[in-house]
Amino acid sequence: MIIIGVDPGTIRTGYGVISFGSGEYKIIGSGVIHLQKFGEIPPRLNVIYTELRNIIEKYRPQEFAIETAFYGKNFQSALKIGYAKGAAILACMHAGLYPSEYSPREVKKSVTGTGAATKDQVNYMVRKILHSKNDMIYDESDALAIAICHAGRVIKNTSVKRSWKSFVEENPERIVK
Repeated sequence: MIIIGVDPGTIRTGYGVISFGSGEYKIIGSGVIHLQKFGEIPPRLNVIYTELRNIIEKYRPQEFAIETAFYGKNFQSALKIGYAKGAAILACMHAGLYPSEYSPREVKKSVTGTGAATKDQVNYMVRKILHSKNDMIYDESDALAIAICHAGRVIKNTSVKRSWKSFVEENPERIVK
């Protein structure tokens, strides 16, 4: 399974593409879309959309995961992140994918074991999980963490729930009367 994770922003948008299979994570590609040089918000949103469409075309992921907008003290910042998220989701939908959203706390917990982890802790654990010796800036490691979080969620949701009733139905010859 190939998963793209996106950490949206109007200054930098991080992306990370991983493959997951047989219990192992492998980094396929990652990076940051730098947006400051594009001036106003509308051109930046266009760049986010275009670059993510190109990345999706290149790596052909089956799953798309994105971080939900977090409202802190600055409402204006949250609104701008929402714009970036919208551009990313539009790229996702136009590529025939459906986005899955995860809160920052949920992403941190899935990678580090605690929802209150620092950026350094997330960065460290992402590099460990992916066996990467390369330095990563936070936007990149956050995007990879989002992809890892989604992989864990997909596995959890697709794992077979076993019961005695289903066992009996599947193995009637093993019942002793």
